[in-house]
Amino acid sequence: MNSTEHEPFRLVIISAGTSDPSSTRLLADRVADRASELAACHGRTVTTSVIELREISADVSTALVAQLVVPRLQAAITALGEADGIIASTPVYKAGPSGLFTAFFDILDDDLIIAKPVVLAATAGTARHALVVDDQMRSMFAYLRALTVPTSLFAAPEDWGDPALNKRIDRAAVELVLLMESGFADKIRDASWESYQHEYGSAGDAGAGVDLDTDLMRLAAGGSAA
Repeated sequence: MNSTEHEPFRLVIISAGTSDPSSTRLLADRVADRASELAACHGRTVTTSVIELREISADVSTALVAQLVVPRLQAAITALGEADGIIASTPVYKAGPSGLFTAFFDILDDDLIIAKPVVLAATAGTARHALVVDDQMRSMFAYLRALTVPTSLFAAPEDWGDPALNKRIDRAAVELVLLMESGFADKIRDASWESYQHEYGSAGDAGAGVDLDTDLMRLAAGGSAA
C-alpha cells in the first residue's frame, strides 16, 4: 500500500489551560506541529483536533455529579475514542495536575483509550513541579491502559527559551509518530479486545449508547425542547 492510500492520523489535543492564549495549549501545539512535520517526512498526514477543557468544564461537572453526558461532552469523548494519538497537556496547581484535567479523565470509560499513544505535558510557574508529569500523570494513564511515550514534557517560564525544551519536544513527537505508525492500538483491539473487562457503556460496547436527541438531553446541553 502506498502512502497516498493511507488515511490521515487523527491526533487529539486535550488542553486544560484556563487562559487564552495558554502556555499549556502552546506546549501541546508545538508537539502536534512537530509530529505533523515528522509524519509528512514518512509520507503521512495528520489531522489535529483540540478539546479545550475550559469550554466544557460545566459539562464535565454535570457528568461527575449526575452521570449525565451531554452532547458537547460526548463529542469530545468520541473524538478521543477515534484518535490515533493523544497529546494531554495540563497546568500544575497545588503540586498536581489541574482538577479539571483529572475530572475529565475520571468520567471516561476505563477502556476508551486502551493502547493509544499519549504524549504527557505540563506547565507550571516553577520548575519545582517538574516531576508531576512522571509522578502523577503517568500513573493515571497507566490505569487507563494508554501507551504513554517515554519522553514527558514540562515547561516552567525559564524553559521556553531553552533549546533543551525543543529537543524534548522533538523526542516526544518522534515517539508519538512511530507509535501511531505501528497501529498498535488497532492490533490490540483486533487480537485481544474481548480479554479486557469492559463495563456497561464502555467504548467497546457499541450497543450501550444513550439517545442524545431527546428533549431532556437538549435541555441539559443548554438548548430548548422541541
